[in-house]
Amino acid sequence: MHTMTPLQRCLAALRFEVPDRVPVVPQSFMVACATAGYKIGEINKSGKLMAETHLICQAKYGYDGVVIDIDDATLAEACGARVIWRENDVAIVDEEDVVLKDLRQIDDLPLPDPYSSGRLPEWLEATRILREKIGDHVFIMGRADQGPFDLACLLRGAQQFMIDLVTEPPELIWKVLDYCRRAGTLFAKAQKDAGAHATSIGDSFAGPNLISPAMFRQFALEHEIIMTKEVQDYGIPFSIHICGDTTAILEDMASTGAQILELDWQVDMGYAKRVVGNRAVLMGNINPSDPLVWGTPEAIEAQAKNIIEATGGIGLFLSSGCAMGYNTPEANMRALCEAGKKYGSYERLMELQEKRSKA
Repeated sequence: MHTMTPLQRCLAALRFEVPDRVPVVPQSFMVACATAGYKIGEINKSGKLMAETHLICQAKYGYDGVVIDIDDATLAEACGARVIWRENDVAIVDEEDVVLKDLRQIDDLPLPDPYSSGRLPEWLEATRILREKIGDHVFIMGRADQGPFDLACLLRGAQQFMIDLVTEPPELIWKVLDYCRRAGTLFAKAQKDAGAHATSIGDSFAGPNLISPAMFRQFALEHEIIMTKEVQDYGIPFSIHICGDTTAILEDMASTGAQILELDWQVDMGYAKRVVGNRAVLMGNINPSDPLVWGTPEAIEAQAKNIIEATGGIGLFLSSGCAMGYNTPEANMRALCEAGKKYGSYERLMELQEKRSKA
């Protein structure tokens, strides 16, 4: 098997082919920031600095894919949300001063322009720089920030929107989520135009840790399905990230048609593979706290080995279950990045496939 570039490795995984080894695509924007010697408050308004941190970090650790992210507040800010800036931590939406004091105000809320609204242009600049500098050989995932349900929670206030789900007319809820889907789709398409190889959303407020699977299906799922189709018809793979234990909605997530599903550490990856099959690449799912921050390199290797063996290693992006912390030790970051080589080599993947075919 010839040695692939990181980009070739990731594209092979997206085609469910056997790569030369399992690709590693960590959710490492905070690690990148720390590795480059910055505080996140120093870079979150500058596309050039965002790109610089990823260039430095990827060159140091040699992982296969860069995930462009900086906080969960950028798309909401572009829609008019007030943001609380923090020097040493990610920016957050001020839920004491929400955009939608009443859901009916959605009729008067203009859609954001990815090229001029808030910090969306900075994310796109980071994408363009990374594509120019390393995009010929490294996989670039340019996030489109928040999914429809998440964005609605940020514009209305999460607690109040949860109340709205049971007190307001369903057609009004739909109208709000439709606006949020259209806003995110504009950003996702702009990420493709900026040169990203894939784009993604986080829709974690819609997960079972906060609402029931039935409510997910009632309110969030159809908007994710529509958004997935619109973005992937535009010509770029789409990924959905939902934090927490999404075991109960794995089939629903797969039904969206998204080419990548990002799974948090609470999900059994072997079970996820059995449910999802080759309908989507699974991305995850080493616990970002323990072992990635508090554990040992050996513990990280053990989790990585289990993930690769449980899934067969095909259609897999080995990653953290969620965003990695600033304080991830260098040795642990290296252990994650090396695990794809150590336990997911071409020879080992072929062995796993033969074993699964005989089972």
